[in-house]
Amino acid sequence: MALRNFLKLSAIASALVLAGCGGGDINIDTGNGGNDGGGGVTPPPASVCPSFATQAAALAGVTTPVCEIKGTITSDTTLTADIAWALAGKVTVGNDNANSSTLTIQPGTKVFGKSGADYLVVARGSKIQAVGTATNPIIMTSVNDMLGLSDDESAAEWGGLVLLGKAPTNKCNQADLANCQVEAEGEAGPYGGSNPDDNSGALKYVQVRYAGFEVIPDNELNGITFAGVGRGTTVEYIQVHNNLDDGVEFFGGTVDAKYVVLTGNRDDSLDWADGWTGRMQHVLIRHNPNNTKANRGIEADNQSSNFTATPVSKPKISNLTIIGNNFDGDEDSEGILLRAGTSAELYNVIVTGPEKMGECFEVNTTETANFANSGDLVFRNSIIDCAEPFANIKDSAGNVTFNAKTWFESQPNNLVGDALLGGYIPAPNSPALANGYNVSNNVDGWFDSVNYIGAFNGTTDWTKGWTTSLHIEDGVNLKTCPTGTTEVASLTGRLNCQLTGDITTNVTLAAGAEYVLSGRVRIGVDNATSATLTVQPGVTIYGKSGADFLVVTRGSKIVAEGTAANPITMTSVQDVIGSPTAAGQWGGLVLLGNAPSNKCADVNNCAVQAEGDAGPYGGSNAADSSGSLNYVIVKHAGFEVIPDNELNGITFAAVGSGTKCSNIQVHQNVDDGVEFFGGSVSCKNVVLTANGDDSVDWADGWNGKMQFVLVKHAADNAKANRGIEGDNDAANFTSTPVSNPTIANMTIIGNTFDGTDDSEGVLLRAGTNAQLSNFVIAGPTGMGECLEIESAPSQALAAAGSLTMTNSVIGCPTEAVKGTVATGVTTEAWFLNQTANKLAADQSAVLNGIFTIDATPAKDMKTVDAFFDTVNFVGAVSESNNWTAGWAVGLDD
Repeated sequence: MALRNFLKLSAIASALVLAGCGGGDINIDTGNGGNDGGGGVTPPPASVCPSFATQAAALAGVTTPVCEIKGTITSDTTLTADIAWALAGKVTVGNDNANSSTLTIQPGTKVFGKSGADYLVVARGSKIQAVGTATNPIIMTSVNDMLGLSDDESAAEWGGLVLLGKAPTNKCNQADLANCQVEAEGEAGPYGGSNPDDNSGALKYVQVRYAGFEVIPDNELNGITFAGVGRGTTVEYIQVHNNLDDGVEFFGGTVDAKYVVLTGNRDDSLDWADGWTGRMQHVLIRHNPNNTKANRGIEADNQSSNFTATPVSKPKISNLTIIGNNFDGDEDSEGILLRAGTSAELYNVIVTGPEKMGECFEVNTTETANFANSGDLVFRNSIIDCAEPFANIKDSAGNVTFNAKTWFESQPNNLVGDALLGGYIPAPNSPALANGYNVSNNVDGWFDSVNYIGAFNGTTDWTKGWTTSLHIEDGVNLKTCPTGTTEVASLTGRLNCQLTGDITTNVTLAAGAEYVLSGRVRIGVDNATSATLTVQPGVTIYGKSGADFLVVTRGSKIVAEGTAANPITMTSVQDVIGSPTAAGQWGGLVLLGNAPSNKCADVNNCAVQAEGDAGPYGGSNAADSSGSLNYVIVKHAGFEVIPDNELNGITFAAVGSGTKCSNIQVHQNVDDGVEFFGGSVSCKNVVLTANGDDSVDWADGWNGKMQFVLVKHAADNAKANRGIEGDNDAANFTSTPVSNPTIANMTIIGNTFDGTDDSEGVLLRAGTNAQLSNFVIAGPTGMGECLEIESAPSQALAAAGSLTMTNSVIGCPTEAVKGTVATGVTTEAWFLNQTANKLAADQSAVLNGIFTIDATPAKDMKTVDAFFDTVNFVGAVSESNNWTAGWAVGLDD
């Protein structure tokens, strides 16, 4: 870190020297001439700066003039977009309740601090009118950023923005609010008063980047500080990005805010104390995806020195999404902490994050717990989707005195489970959609009327156009390959970065380049050297030959989190350059985990060899995590990497339940689409199209879960085999643990391929068990059998009622069901004797394209396991719940 900062400072100094400065600071030219009286030196041009500012030397790469402002602004002043404005030290608008002034900042204007001690303060009685637009936001940032030197790790490069108001705070003597004088952090000045309607101006379409410098010892500024700010102030469409301290903090006051983005902040993203009673709606909090330092999404207090001080902090907040990261330090990345006597009303909140994120909801003082138990603290219609959801209050003997989980689950319409987000946008079948509480109608008309949980409605991304660091910008390319990759010749004009061999350090594949695999690329070394491969949304990874494939070894991880708008694609070179594509043009993706497999004789010393010479898998940790896959498409894979051994599109070999898997697709693979070799990983929203062998294959003790699985064999009747081929252990049908997955809401659409292996529906054999519900299996005349239970052990499980298939419909005109499950009991009779099963005439009776039209009642799988969502349809997709829209390929054929 020290070396990186030294190099950055050197680059800044060089840029300033090249721009005409004499050193690493900006030299002010007051317009009094620069001729030293000799040698014919040409004086600088007359200043273009207004009288309240002084001209500074130009910045390299910045086309506008630079003008510096300092001290106290005591008259109405406007900062225009045709000038870059440099702050010098503490710049204050007005004096405290004297010389009241308004600072107006035009759309598109940039204001920057040239050192850490530069910051902007709006004093009591004065105003800031910083009103940008969605296409021309106002940017407050650092000189590093102006020079293009700030990055994802940058913070504390200048001070920040402080608004001081005259609204009440419980730090004031409540009997004498008019004479309140609370001192703000960073020696910004006094705040507080008696006017809840006080007006400090307007912030709209404003970014504050890379701030939070320690302006005095042990005192870093927040990105934006709202100290005693009143509800007459307008705050909409603001972002604080990469602040060293809190993103925004409210010290008392009544100010409201809508459309707030807080990204990459190193301490708490949203902090309140001292009696804040404002309102917020439409708030996105995202900790740095690179797992840089972060603390809480919300840290909330009443007053740290007097938990019962009045007015009590009690904001109303609706439609908030918090996404944590894996930072683990003295203070971890966490969700919501309510303490020190605060109350609150929280509606339509999502808290989620990766597997190493800290607790997502905690109440840790008795006074706040009392508000929860009395009903004063409200938290409803919200989703907590975290590996460590809750932290409880315990007494000195270790007894739980407030159980956060019990309380949260007792509140109306709360869910502990999968939020199904793509990035920060809910997937079409996310439980966040249509389950929100209408706060506008039921609580307070200030709020917008919505019916969804979280900050987004699933279709509109209100952050686009005016925020930083959230979106992949069209036409923006990386200039250098990320560390851990090597630049090779480009095939498309974009930067081309190669991965090769064993990768033993953490690597991030950033958007803006293409990434090529060279041979077998393994992340980490088996349970010895752990590494994480992070893949950003929109990235394409490709194999240039059939032997190129990607392996995540035991103990290592892949974090491939795309979005519906920018999925991650793993494909062939032919696809990248626009040549004809086919199955088997590269290898595929292999995840090797430490979860149990019945191939292991000793789970504590297991090393089953995966197909394709990928490496060993298996172990004793059912909850093992191999990372996360979300909005990932694997296309044109399945090459025979060694003789008689083709890879699956995605191989899950003893992958544990700690792995997240949602919104994945395998398209046109030679071998199976996805195959599970033991393990306990679960997946939602899975699309498997035009695969040449089985679409879903399992063996060796897999006991995970799946919901919303769409299988569609090739529309041109190309090679296909089974929608499901399920085994226990082919060499020992009674091996334990027995394969026993639970799968719901699956659609299998066959074709007429007729070869050594036909297009078929579901085959269960080799001793497997299974719990299947809400299936639709259909295909054209000429498709093979749609349901078969083949081996005696699996047949016996079915006959005994252990293997089940309910609430399902088969519409296969040629051969719907084949075989028997016991002497005198056909598999068809067994199927029809299960709950709510039926046979339909043909595909057209049950499906319209991929959408279910059959009215077979769906089983409520939520009663089986919290992993599942409650739906009112069988099959994978309904017209009103098309989670494939916008990202999946090959469904229109």
